[in-house]
Amino acid sequence: MKNKFLLSACALAAAALTAEARAQAESPAQDKAESQRLEAIVVTGKRANRISKGATGLAMELKDTPQSISTLDKEDLTNFGLTGSNEALGLATGINVDQYETNRAVFNSRGFDIQLTQLDGLGMTNSWGTVVGREDTFLFEKIELIRGANGLLTGVGNASGTINYVRKRPTNQDGGEVNASVGSWNMRRAALDYNKVLTADGSWAGRVIVAHEDKDSYLRDLHDNRTTAYGVVDGQIGDNGVLTAGVTVVDARQDSPMWGSLTLVRADGTQIDVPSGTSTSQNWTYWNTKSYSSFVEYAHKLSTDWEAKATYNYRHGDEKTKLFYASGSLDANNVGLTGWPYRSETESDNHVMDVNLSGQFSAFGRRHSLVVGFNRSTEKTATGTYLLAPGCNDQPPMPALPALPYAGNVIPEPTWPTQSTACNSGEQTLNRLYVASRLELTDSLKAIVGVNAFRHWRGGESRYGSGGTPLDPRTRKTSPYAGLTYDITPNLTTYVSYSNIFLPQEQADPNGNLLAPAKGTNVEAGVKAEWLSKALMTTFAVFSAKQKGLAAYGGMTAGGAYWYYPDNFDSKGFEMEASGRLGKDTRVTLGYTHLTLTGSDGQDANTWVPRNTLNFLVDSRMPGFESVKLGLSGRWQSKAYKAYSVTQGAYATANAFASYDLNDKTTLRFNINNLLDKKAIGGIENGAIYIPPRNASVSLSYKL
Repeated sequence: MKNKFLLSACALAAAALTAEARAQAESPAQDKAESQRLEAIVVTGKRANRISKGATGLAMELKDTPQSISTLDKEDLTNFGLTGSNEALGLATGINVDQYETNRAVFNSRGFDIQLTQLDGLGMTNSWGTVVGREDTFLFEKIELIRGANGLLTGVGNASGTINYVRKRPTNQDGGEVNASVGSWNMRRAALDYNKVLTADGSWAGRVIVAHEDKDSYLRDLHDNRTTAYGVVDGQIGDNGVLTAGVTVVDARQDSPMWGSLTLVRADGTQIDVPSGTSTSQNWTYWNTKSYSSFVEYAHKLSTDWEAKATYNYRHGDEKTKLFYASGSLDANNVGLTGWPYRSETESDNHVMDVNLSGQFSAFGRRHSLVVGFNRSTEKTATGTYLLAPGCNDQPPMPALPALPYAGNVIPEPTWPTQSTACNSGEQTLNRLYVASRLELTDSLKAIVGVNAFRHWRGGESRYGSGGTPLDPRTRKTSPYAGLTYDITPNLTTYVSYSNIFLPQEQADPNGNLLAPAKGTNVEAGVKAEWLSKALMTTFAVFSAKQKGLAAYGGMTAGGAYWYYPDNFDSKGFEMEASGRLGKDTRVTLGYTHLTLTGSDGQDANTWVPRNTLNFLVDSRMPGFESVKLGLSGRWQSKAYKAYSVTQGAYATANAFASYDLNDKTTLRFNINNLLDKKAIGGIENGAIYIPPRNASVSLSYKL
């Protein structure tokens, strides 16, 4: 796979050099004629700013979409030095990031874990909602955050939301940027983004993006080394076709990772306070991940109003780990933990194929839009474990650990078997037919209706689930979606939307049988308004989601396996967001979420989710000193706690940056994160790790 990527990169470079020589041989008159022809070819439109397909699969303005959608664009990501996706999502409206280990995290919204992550609108449910590693944000034009039920995106999911990473694509202009950064904990980073028009007529273009980051950490002995490379080309096929193909390679290596998190509660229930850099890991451990991803997309213009598109995505992942897990009950001297060494190798393969037909049609004297398509997603995972005890789920004798915090050399690396044993493998397939339409009922009233008809199949064990046997491995379901928007004025729109909830689950009951799929409904209503000549958009939304049969933790079986029971949850609340520009030089995002979440007993549920969150980002160029830009971002959340575990009181964090344009091509930027040096626990759903203390970085960017 790596050789294929290198060949693709070489081919791309060769094409660029050939195009350069050809362009130099062209006459100026021919160049002018060809540049004028660019306006007529289809690919030019494809490279323009894309309107979001949001929650429905239909191309609509955000204001016209009957669901809450927020975006983090590349300017936000660059200004605040948000090179990792987890850190970026932590500043998004209504999103909570639970970084419970150094290499694994879950995200939640509206009280539930987000289990759907997409690339350019395509993806599949995450195993257990768990995301391994971080995406390098330098690859993306923006990150879309679609809150609420998955609607027409898959028809499978809960009432949390969807994260959609929108990749950068080729443009019609040569050029790019290169930047370098240094920062706290020996952070060093370099990145390149370059676009090249490959043919004299502009019908083909390519883009190459490379980012490398190497850094230590505030956590004891932790070291990250990550390299990401992405190449993409697109171009004209005949008069009406556009072909796009890309390859991404990620090599991420983490030394001394934490597997599991900090134990911060003693046996008597009191909570301890240890240095924020405390780690449970040992210095012989690592968590190395490699992935090879490719995609090909072909769009064909059938007529002025209709387009057919086929897309195929493939991802292969490899993980190699040596880990150390610490657990137990602490006494008054913070002694009582024992450790479990673990080694594994995991491979995963994901295929996503989508074909659809979209366009506009006339009926009853009005224009309407329609999309109809078929999607197939498959996932296979297989894990081999180097066993130190007879059974895959058995644990070897656990050595006692010194008082917390302890050093990284207190437990020697065990002698591993020469071969691994296949301990965990699973697969799932989702086939779905979907149709959605936006109907213009009047000049002001629009209806968005659609349906997913899907079949979901799975076998083997969930990678992060509790194991177990599916009572019915094949699931068929039809899931409707409906919404209404009404334009009170050209700049003020109200909306209401409804969606079914259907979620196949990976948790088992005490008898080892997987729970039946959770079901429910999601309703949202709101108002969206555009201000200042559409430079600023505000949204106010109220939501209500009822989920029946959703897995809730019950305890551990006599054999040491986790077990769950079906519970009913009721999530209600409201969200407010303002995002856009206040004048030419000032950009702002301000969001607030209030949530109530109860279980079937009417009591608070999932109390690790903060009930109130506030986030903001603002940056502005200084009047009279336009070369200087200043910015501030931050987040506040209310108290969160977990029974028999830790409590984190309400707290706020802030980040700041200052940049200076040395000339029209070069920018120097200084970032400070956790400006107030707040000590807090980042998330407590699955464990506990302190957030990073105050840290800083300096970056230099140059436009090519």
